[in-house]
Amino acid sequence: MNDLEGYFKGLSDMTRLRIINLLLQGELCVCDIQRIVDGSQPTISRHLNYLKHSGLLLDRRDGLRVFYRMTKQGSTDLKVLHQFLRKVFKGKGVLEDDLKELKDAMARGACAIPTPVRPAGSAVGDFPTSRAPLAAN
Repeated sequence: MNDLEGYFKGLSDMTRLRIINLLLQGELCVCDIQRIVDGSQPTISRHLNYLKHSGLLLDRRDGLRVFYRMTKQGSTDLKVLHQFLRKVFKGKGVLEDDLKELKDAMARGACAIPTPVRPAGSAVGDFPTSRAPLAAN
C-alpha cells in the first residue's frame, strides 16, 4: 500500500504531472524537461527527485547529463497507472502543448546537440551555443 500512496503523492503537483506526461514518451535529459516545463534547474531537479523517491522514475548519468525515465511497468499497479495517465492526459491544454514542444525539440536534436566550447577569454554571452531556445507556438 505504501507504493500506491507514494505514486499518488508524486502525482499531486501540476509540474510533476507535466514531467510525467513528457517521460511517458520515453527517456529525457533533465535539460530538455527544464526547457519544456520552463522551470529553473533547481526546481525541476527537486520535482524529479520527488518523483524518483515516490517510485515513479529511474535515472541514469551519462557524463554531466542526467536522464530520467519512467519506472518499468513490472507491477500491475504501475502498468494500469501508466495506461490511465496516458488516457487522461490526452487533450489537456498545457500537457498537449508540452508534447508538441517535445516533438519539435526532438526534431531539432534537443539535448543530443552538444554545446560548443567557448574560445578562451570570451565571456559567457559572447559566444552563441548550438541550442536554440524552444519556440513558443
